[in-house]
Amino acid sequence: MPAQGAAGCHPHGCRAQAPAVRSAAGSIALRAAIEMIGVPYSWGGGGPGGPGFGIGKGARTWGFDCSGLTEYAWARAGVAIGTTTYVQWRSGIRIPREEIQPGDLVFYDSDVDTPGPEHVALAVDGTQIVHAPYSGESVRLDALERPRFLGVVRPSPGRSDA
Repeated sequence: MPAQGAAGCHPHGCRAQAPAVRSAAGSIALRAAIEMIGVPYSWGGGGPGGPGFGIGKGARTWGFDCSGLTEYAWARAGVAIGTTTYVQWRSGIRIPREEIQPGDLVFYDSDVDTPGPEHVALAVDGTQIVHAPYSGESVRLDALERPRFLGVVRPSPGRSDA
């Protein structure tokens, strides 16, 4: 048994280290997203390499859409979560709202006519998110409490199927 005081260990054994890893990755992802505050929203824009020109109505704007920002942020933490909101919704484990940690993905069902999440943000804490909201706006901080909250996902480090 490792000596008392070793990371995650006590006199009766060791606990799993995965939560600490996720927390560190989440903090890196959150910091990356916060660094993008002020970058314009661009429909279809951005990805793991950073902001980019979008598609369609975002084709002339250099920036991020919601899932492009979250994909970029988690890529900076070394975790592939996929490109679209729908793929990101399946990129980790579901977390109860009261257990939100920095960097967790927060999803909203903003189109009641289409099943599934249409918007994603990164949790700053249990009350705030950082996100790319919509055309004409820029990456910013907002309240986590918003209409049509759907759920929280904590991306899993080491994913290769996203």
